[in-house]
Amino acid sequence: MSRCAIVTGASDGIGAAVARRLLSQGWRVTLLARREDRLGEVASGFSEALPLGCDVTDAAQVAAAFRATVERFGRLDFLFNNAGIFTPAGLIDEIDPEDWARSVAVNQTGMFYCAREAFAIMRRQDPIGGRILNNGSVAAQSPRWGSVCYTVTKHAVTGLTKQLSLDGRPFRIAVGQIDIGNARTELLNAHVTRMKALDPAAEETPMMELSTVAETVAHLAALPLEANAQWTTLMASAMPLIGRG
Repeated sequence: MSRCAIVTGASDGIGAAVARRLLSQGWRVTLLARREDRLGEVASGFSEALPLGCDVTDAAQVAAAFRATVERFGRLDFLFNNAGIFTPAGLIDEIDPEDWARSVAVNQTGMFYCAREAFAIMRRQDPIGGRILNNGSVAAQSPRWGSVCYTVTKHAVTGLTKQLSLDGRPFRIAVGQIDIGNARTELLNAHVTRMKALDPAAEETPMMELSTVAETVAHLAALPLEANAQWTTLMASAMPLIGRG
């Protein structure tokens, strides 16, 4: 029987690329996002795709989506906990408190809700176990200027990963984190455009292709449960993450 996955934030960018890659490799995949019309486009042509509109900040919607997955596919082997937002940049005293609250709701609470449902399914299903991969971003290691909301919430994802990795051991639940830097997405392109407007003389931002990210996540998803990539950093080679760049 083929394996089953849930990908959150699957309507575009990294989530869409990963969902398509898993589907092309024979996985049965539930695609979750708020934009149902975009989900339909991503799932088009794949008979084993289950696109479901879901707001990850709503615990009831998340629970219903995970139940629907088990009803359709029988089990859950992999969660790519990917949904996230990047609110307007600025120094902390320039940040709208509503943008902070939105960042926490999606990047932190939404990941908690999805991991909670996946953990509950994986530790009770037969055979027991599964894999959860949290999308942390390189912001979970090193901040980008003016990104306090994103940076703080992504550091919280690292805490979630550590705790679940420990708590999942008795149940064959492998939990890891992938920190992705500068993949060519609408989200990053919009941020780069904003930064360029503030500093037209800024250097060009190195980027890597989404296909590279999708291939890496699919590889991690396929690892046997006896092995875990606890921390994976995947970034554009020329990014100034290490030292002075």
